[in-house]
Amino acid sequence: MTEPYVRKEIKGAVAYVEFFHPSHNSLPSNLLAELTDTITSLGTDDAVRVIVLKSGGERTFCAGASFNELISIQDKEEGLRFFSGFANVINAMRKCPKFIIGRVQGKAVGGGVGLASATDYCMATKYSSIKLSELNIGIGPFVVGPAIERKIGLSAMSQIAIKANTFFDPEWAKNKGLYTEVFPDAAAMDAGIVELTESLAQYNADAMVQMKKMFWSGTENWDDLLIERAAISGELVLSGFTRETLKRFA
Repeated sequence: MTEPYVRKEIKGAVAYVEFFHPSHNSLPSNLLAELTDTITSLGTDDAVRVIVLKSGGERTFCAGASFNELISIQDKEEGLRFFSGFANVINAMRKCPKFIIGRVQGKAVGGGVGLASATDYCMATKYSSIKLSELNIGIGPFVVGPAIERKIGLSAMSQIAIKANTFFDPEWAKNKGLYTEVFPDAAAMDAGIVELTESLAQYNADAMVQMKKMFWSGTENWDDLLIERAAISGELVLSGFTRETLKRFA
């Protein structure tokens, strides 16, 4: 696989949404937009009862923001547009009336942790360490922060945000509530996902819609909040510190 994509596959009442990018499944603007549209569309499909969010390949689940696109940002408007992509995906997941099951087969970094946190039930393998690396380059997990904080709490979120050079192991993430189950490998995880989704597909769809609303109660301001956070990131990415740091990484 060399070409980036977002694909969906529907098996019975279960929709599998898969994204891929050859650079460790990082997410440029076009893939973020495709993810947003795909999840929104599936939310209106009466034949679909549950959605599984996954990434291609066997290693990294998601490396977060596209590094090349970060480097190319030239002004606040471009920065806002780019970081709004993550805001839009998280809001689409939040507002989707179907349960979204996360499949995390490998490391999740930055925005990847945000995606995992925005799922309703997240399964992972023992290789699925997490890291919030944003502070390393002079910004912060502003857009994904609300989703992460909602899932693991402010104390744990601040811990991984401040220790921006550190990968936290999957058991830590499970103990904090991000992962529901940690499996020895992807095959065992996939078997667990099939078992769960087959059960969910038999449940009362209306009951699951109401449960999803209940789970996300209190986030009704996120349409505005996450865009405000995107503006902060879009401004900080233009700072001298961040520009020089990005050049060194490049």
